[in-house]
Amino acid sequence: MILTRGARITGAVLCAVLAALVAAWIVRDVRALGDPTDLLRYWAGYTRGWPKTLPATLLADPVLFVVLVAALIAALRSSVAASTLVVTGLVTLALRLPGVWTIGSSWMGERYGEELRTRALVGTFVALAAGLALVVIGAVGRRQPEDSYEPRPTRPGQGAGVTAFLLLGASGAVMIAWEIRQLFTLPDQLYPAWFIGGKVLTIGLTATPPGWSGVAIGVTCLVVAWTALFRAVHARPLGMIVAGLLLVSGGCGIARMVHDTSLEHFGDAPFEQQLIMLTSFLFALAGAVTLPVLARRGFERVEGQGGQGYGGYGYPQADTRGYGYPRPGAAPGFGPPGSGGPGYGYPQSGGGPGSSPPPPASPPPGW
Repeated sequence: MILTRGARITGAVLCAVLAALVAAWIVRDVRALGDPTDLLRYWAGYTRGWPKTLPATLLADPVLFVVLVAALIAALRSSVAASTLVVTGLVTLALRLPGVWTIGSSWMGERYGEELRTRALVGTFVALAAGLALVVIGAVGRRQPEDSYEPRPTRPGQGAGVTAFLLLGASGAVMIAWEIRQLFTLPDQLYPAWFIGGKVLTIGLTATPPGWSGVAIGVTCLVVAWTALFRAVHARPLGMIVAGLLLVSGGCGIARMVHDTSLEHFGDAPFEQQLIMLTSFLFALAGAVTLPVLARRGFERVEGQGGQGYGGYGYPQADTRGYGYPRPGAAPGFGPPGSGGPGYGYPQSGGGPGSSPPPPASPPPGW
């Protein structure tokens, strides 16, 4: 199944609207702080030199902006546009849903002002509506390919699936483990604000509570790891999104350790602190390896003679009926004249007067 033209255009427009919302808040923060460097340091989690004006965004916002722009392009051009729209909508819903109760709280108005809080609340509902619409469009706006040359949705290769299973699975398990650990280490006044937001927790106006985003990303990593092992179509776009989040999170963690000279005293740090530092390297490694692996064009599953298999990079295998040269001993197919069966040339000897080659066989159904 592939996405219809109308669904592609509608999905691209919705992605553009969502990207514009995120970009507007980033521009607001840059103008409010006056120096983009201060905003970058805040996003990276530097604990020293916080800006006087509290930004409305966090690190996930610029990553979400890149995801939405990539989804816009994929909606218009990619064979996995349907899956891309669905997973982009789900990620948007997961990141924006807490804003319904955090932005709607009175303490957010005290911190940012009622006018800005109202704008953020309206933008949150628009983002939720657009995210839900992306899921619906990607799910119901599909059709069967009209001809054999239309690209089918592609699945990750076997190596990409195993790589995603190992790295994203390990990262998701570690992230969930750390969030469980927070239940025993956080002060009583920070729980449950760490997971659902609260006045005692300093977060941006449109930002997601850290515990909520940690659980959401960890669970998504586990889902991608499991489905990538079975080479599901949605594993590519969803895996690329969580890989990008892991790469940015791990990279910022490493940058903080270098800035604070924590790595120089790694051996003297407590054991739990050492595990935290190693976690940043795990996330950065998982994102840096998985992202390009899943970004490669996947494989289209086709039905060949004698069973099913995966053709290379979206094209049927060489032994698939109606394409390429037949294998030795294979049933007659449609190849060049003299290849062992009727082809797109002159009739073979033995054909009756006036005989002509039969029309090409229909290509095998795609996936």
